[in-house]
Amino acid sequence: MTDTLPGPDGRPRCRWCAITPDFVAYHDREWGFPVADDIRLFEKLCLECFQSGLSWRTILSKRENFRTAFAGFDFRTVARFDDADVARLMADAGIVRHRGKIEAVINNAARACELVAAEGSLAAFLWRFEPADDGIAPQSRSTSPASEALSKALRKQGWKFVGPTTVYAFMQAMGLVNDHAEGCVIRDEVAAARAGCVRPA
Repeated sequence: MTDTLPGPDGRPRCRWCAITPDFVAYHDREWGFPVADDIRLFEKLCLECFQSGLSWRTILSKRENFRTAFAGFDFRTVARFDDADVARLMADAGIVRHRGKIEAVINNAARACELVAAEGSLAAFLWRFEPADDGIAPQSRSTSPASEALSKALRKQGWKFVGPTTVYAFMQAMGLVNDHAEGCVIRDEVAAARAGCVRPA
């Protein structure tokens, strides 16, 4: 079985984005492109946390609702959420109402503030876990040595819902790795974007 399928324009793309038309724009414009903005990084990690056990289609369809509910994923604001905010979020049908994940995001926001104070930025810390080898990985892979190391480092600092599989999906989404399939029309675009990305110090 090939890892690519023709997209709406006939060009080959990663097989997973053929599940729904909603995935094509995300695949072509976001997935795998390098991100160094702390707010966007926190958002991506939170959304992968919410995705655990669910389909990405569900999360992507609710992304704007998540952004509204969690103050645009400004972790400095989310870190100040209290029990009333948890109750508000649990009543919000526009998001995934999972108390453990909601409380994890609030906890992780506080941990993000601590990490920024210690490291200067989330980006500076996270990009240290970029693997040296950016070869073509099988799309069936769900973890990697780098995701296991990053997961361990985050959990040691008190982050929650950041297991190796969730962290690997995050690494794929934010461009720490280029996991577009061989032959995917976007793979070279992502490779060029990563080559031109200035890694945060």
